Amino acid sequence: GKTLLARAVAGESGVPFFALSGSDFVETFVGVGAARVRKIFERARKSERAIVFIDELDAIGKARSSGPSSGANDERESTLNALLVEMDGFEQSNVIMLGATNRPDVLDGALTRPGRFDRQIAVPAPDRLGRTSILELHATHRHLDADVDLVGLGRRTAELGGAEVRVCDHGRPTPG
Repeated sequence: GKTLLARAVAGESGVPFFALSGSDFVETFVGVGAARVRKIFERARKSERAIVFIDELDAIGKARSSGPSSGANDERESTLNALLVEMDGFEQSNVIMLGATNRPDVLDGALTRPGRFDRQIAVPAPDRLGRTSILELHATHRHLDADVDLVGLGRRTAELGGAEVRVCDHGRPTPG
């Protein structure tokens, strides 16, 4: 759902969309993740206007510790530093950065300071009408039995997100 929401923002804005997962940057060798960060921002800047989206931002943006570090921590910190450098000077840039995490409490303070990821938007699970709309969207090009009640199923799937509601092999929507 988070990636779809970010993709919708890019679509409504009419700009190229670059989506990555925080785990895409996590490597064993120090410097590889940082190089990937620089490369994605280079591609985005060539587009003149773009949205860069990093899902599971906590994979690279977890708060740094002051204790002894291992190679994995060095790589993550190197990647985080590269991201922070790329985000500096965004006032002159037409690249918008969006990030998503289920763990905002563990993010490094440097990521959440003003001028970086300083606006947090909580996206709750869809309400009954939202779940029904999700089911109707997924059922659009599927043959469903006449007795399938998407509105009723929307009522019975309270607290579930779009990824948790799926269509089974028999064409009848079922809760995840």
